[in-house]
Amino acid sequence: MNLTLVGMPASGKSTVGVLLAKRLGYQFIDSDLLIQEQEGRLLKEIIAQEGLEAFMKIENQVNCGIDTDKAVIAPGGSVVYYEEAMNHFREIGHVVYLKLSFEEFEARIGNPTDRGVVLKPGMTLRDLYEERVPYYEKYADIVIDETGKTPGDVVDELREMAEQGKI
Repeated sequence: MNLTLVGMPASGKSTVGVLLAKRLGYQFIDSDLLIQEQEGRLLKEIIAQEGLEAFMKIENQVNCGIDTDKAVIAPGGSVVYYEEAMNHFREIGHVVYLKLSFEEFEARIGNPTDRGVVLKPGMTLRDLYEERVPYYEKYADIVIDETGKTPGDVVDELREMAEQGKI
């Protein structure tokens, strides 16, 4: 059984993922790192050199290829655009949505381009947030509202759910 953490960029998928994997004795997989390893380039370089559509094909292919058990998986925030990848994650475990308010997302994000965030031309951070949230909610088996919580609080909440057999 795996736990796949989804949510907006800067929602803490990697931070929470590493801590949770340690607490559960699971492996941690960051699919953005898998993409960079496969392509030999940073996410922002792939997007700049190949374009958004090509990047998205690579991202879907890498996420669909993750075949593991007892792992915490942290895919990029745009994974929810791929029904194939999201169905794959639901088949191999549970999908956990780390929910942030728009204000918290905006405060945490920093430079979206540097983070390799998939922003279509002319799209604002608000547009991105409003476009993605319904997808996160659609695919989530579990929603964790991060308002007022530290990464440690989120990890404790998820670990407790795992220990109680809820996930």
